[in-house]
Amino acid sequence: MTNWHPDPKQLKRPAYLSLSEQFAEAIAEGALSAGERLPTHRQLAYDLGLSIQTVSRAYDELSRLGLVTGETGRGTFVARTGREPDLPYIPERTNQTIDVSMLKPVCEQMHIKRLRSALAEVALELPASDITSFRPNAVFTRHRAVAVEWLKHCGVETDAHNVLVTNGATPAMTIALMTAAKPKGMIVTEQLGHHTLMPLVSYLGMRLEGIAIDEQGIRPDALEKACRNLDVQALYLLPNGANPTNAIMGFERRSALVEIARRADIQIIENDSWGPLVEDHPAPFVTLAPERTHYFTSFTKIVVPGLRTGYLVVPERFVAAAANRHLVTNWMATPIIAELATRWVEDGTAMEFVHWQRDALRRRHRIVDEVLQGVDYRAHPESLHVWLPLPKGRKEDEFTALARVQGVAVAPGKSFAISHEHADPAIRICIGAPSERDLRAALITLAGLYHGDPEPALLAI
Repeated sequence: MTNWHPDPKQLKRPAYLSLSEQFAEAIAEGALSAGERLPTHRQLAYDLGLSIQTVSRAYDELSRLGLVTGETGRGTFVARTGREPDLPYIPERTNQTIDVSMLKPVCEQMHIKRLRSALAEVALELPASDITSFRPNAVFTRHRAVAVEWLKHCGVETDAHNVLVTNGATPAMTIALMTAAKPKGMIVTEQLGHHTLMPLVSYLGMRLEGIAIDEQGIRPDALEKACRNLDVQALYLLPNGANPTNAIMGFERRSALVEIARRADIQIIENDSWGPLVEDHPAPFVTLAPERTHYFTSFTKIVVPGLRTGYLVVPERFVAAAANRHLVTNWMATPIIAELATRWVEDGTAMEFVHWQRDALRRRHRIVDEVLQGVDYRAHPESLHVWLPLPKGRKEDEFTALARVQGVAVAPGKSFAISHEHADPAIRICIGAPSERDLRAALITLAGLYHGDPEPALLAI
């Protein structure tokens, strides 16, 4: 709890705004530090002679400004300010570093050659409308029809009318959030979740709460509690293994969450960025609850990173709203890249690359199994990463720093923590970017650190 308190003599009408300004000034000046817990609404109201409603409005204003975050059962905390959120990966790779911090698919020279060849073909045959039209409906009629066929590979049956073509997953996520929730609206998600969700929600003027998870993802009892205690507008999910812990949610769990969402009348945002890469996952939420699920998938993690095209499926009653939000934020997807994606879906290249990626990842997971034998890590055969809980007493920052000294960049688990309750230290190891040789070398180094070996591993590979 902080020792700083607002001055009641400086309060003026409207009191909630004046109070929030005092807090904002204290945060800017350093009198309140990131992570400090603020007084409870009731206690502060008593100390200042204000109503609880006034204090609540002041805290809501601070939350809207991104200066504080709220945690169910724990209180309100000063958020990180003054800089952008920490990235879970290193922005630039050096020749001396094996980078297993960034989530990328396996890519080889074949991908580069095929993409260059396809771009040359598209350049010669690009439809005139893709070059001259400003009208998304005119440009993307065919693309939406092809998207419907691709979505079937993801287990999604929908109509072209409900599909928006986007420039990948992030624009789709932005449109889904803007459509499913209002400014200041509360989004709930996995306690360990999507690392770009937290800043995006803040930039959109919304609020975010991480809720308890288990080996399958969000727990139904945690969602029920959140819906009782918070004004939840939308549930954001990564149910198909793309979450940090590699959890794949079972059918019964999905059904239970859908029932809660229906009772509470909240929207569901389903991030399925790995699409058909993961075999045999249960039916998507959009199939179980099409009336309230905003589903999106893309090609960048499963085909090739340069193919920045995605598909957003929205419920019927939100089609116009989603289209309008897409127009004001992106206008429309880039037609040339969308044309390439459509051609690759039509001629089978996209699915060919998915099968290739799946085989490549399974080979790499065999390397993981061999090197990390006896280590309690979490993964599945088609995952792009490994989640490695650290031994008791080990600290993430210390582990990641030691790894960097030994030439390996990993992502600390705290980068994915939506709430302050991320207590179990862990690291994320991405297996797609390095060569198989470098991956093995990185894993040997990390295994040595895991078992307490302070010396760099001798990598005679």
